[in-house]
Amino acid sequence: MQITLQRQPIEQVQTDALVLLVFQDRREDRLGLGELFDAGEIAGKPFEMTLLHNVPGMRAKRVLAVGAGKPGKFNAAELRRAVGAAIRHLKSKSITEAAIWLDAAQASADYAAAAVEGAILGDFETDRYKTDKKDTKTVERLTVAVAEGGPQLDAAVERGRIVAEAQNFARELANEPANRLTPMGLAEHAHRMAEEFGLEYEVLDRDRMAQLGMGSLLGVAIGSAEPPALIVLRYRPAAAPAGSVHLGLVGKGVTFDTGGISIKPADGMEKMKYDMAGGAATIGAMRALAQLKPAIPVTALIPAVENMPGSRAQRPGDIVTSLSGKTIEVINTDAEGRLILADALSYAQKLGCTHLVDAATLTGAIVVALGHINVGLFANDDALRERVMLAARAEGEKMWHMPLEDDYKDYLKSAFADMPNVGGRYGGAVTAAMFLKEFADPTPWVHLDIAGTAWLDDGKPFLAKGPTGVPLRTMVRLAMDWGGTGFSL
Repeated sequence: MQITLQRQPIEQVQTDALVLLVFQDRREDRLGLGELFDAGEIAGKPFEMTLLHNVPGMRAKRVLAVGAGKPGKFNAAELRRAVGAAIRHLKSKSITEAAIWLDAAQASADYAAAAVEGAILGDFETDRYKTDKKDTKTVERLTVAVAEGGPQLDAAVERGRIVAEAQNFARELANEPANRLTPMGLAEHAHRMAEEFGLEYEVLDRDRMAQLGMGSLLGVAIGSAEPPALIVLRYRPAAAPAGSVHLGLVGKGVTFDTGGISIKPADGMEKMKYDMAGGAATIGAMRALAQLKPAIPVTALIPAVENMPGSRAQRPGDIVTSLSGKTIEVINTDAEGRLILADALSYAQKLGCTHLVDAATLTGAIVVALGHINVGLFANDDALRERVMLAARAEGEKMWHMPLEDDYKDYLKSAFADMPNVGGRYGGAVTAAMFLKEFADPTPWVHLDIAGTAWLDDGKPFLAKGPTGVPLRTMVRLAMDWGGTGFSL
């Protein structure tokens, strides 16, 4: 999508369709819309679309009045969704060029970036492998139009493009079927991205992981003919101060999860290609950070495996030794994500990471607890938790703080090893986080369980069905705001 910023009066914006936000309980008099409000044809409800042709006094061929909801609840996140919905609506009308009008109250850096992000994210489709492309439509050119605004708007538009394209990159990765994206295939995608954007890249193969003692990760991978990979991506700022924060991002990369010997039911198993969505979001975040250049070093680790049954597969009752030296009794081979994350978290600390954030489609229990609305957030450090929560709120990625009290350790007891990999029926998302905490402590750490938010079973007005890219934007914002870099380019 070609994106430009224009500073000119609304009447002078020349485009095929001009998107204008309208609000509930706020009569819009511009462009002759007052009569439509009075008649009830426009109410301003979220995602309401009214397409007008040949509006007098306007150079735009069409005006799309987009409902933005109640003014008091409107923010950059709501703008992102409204613009995404507008783009998807215009695409359905075969309109290939559009402009987004931001009035004086909206002509800020965060709003300009959100408008661009909404447009690029809304334009994304999951039809890569469809051979009949006759119904494929796209908006090719987008203008962000304001009456006036400083140079920060130009930087914000560029920032929005970088972040949204990275998020779509992550969504594309997550949507790849497992026969086309193996663990080493994911590593190759990460390698090409790193070369393109100037990141350091390393991949640890099975032999190297065995030398290091990553028995927890390798136990998951042993049942598959596809070799595992521990992908490491490094961003180093030009001049990081001595003793500065070193952020570690860890993303679960199970390219397909059958459950192993504890095999999943067939219904819905095809969605387990998404079990690497946390890894995809982490790789995508590094793509954005390579261009945005935060003030702190950031290292990403993506343990990539395929969890398969077979004659060599890990069995319930097996005991493995993790990189940390802790032994784990594998009670359920379908609780594999925590096993690979355990070794990745330990290795991140060996690489010098001072603060850790992991993202994983980890438990069905978090979906039961929070549905498909909020990410479950667990933390062993209040300060880091608040940083992540602030970043998430700024980016409109909803997260809910979950408990992580020592009392939950009582659920994780084994007679034969230091701990089991599952804690029984109750509090499944919490016990999974408690398991990971054993490998993160004492480093400040946040765990994001994205099992309910990593993909959409049904499309939204602003987003296509399929992977969402959550929590990429939170990761990027967290790194950029640390050290005062912000989103300046």
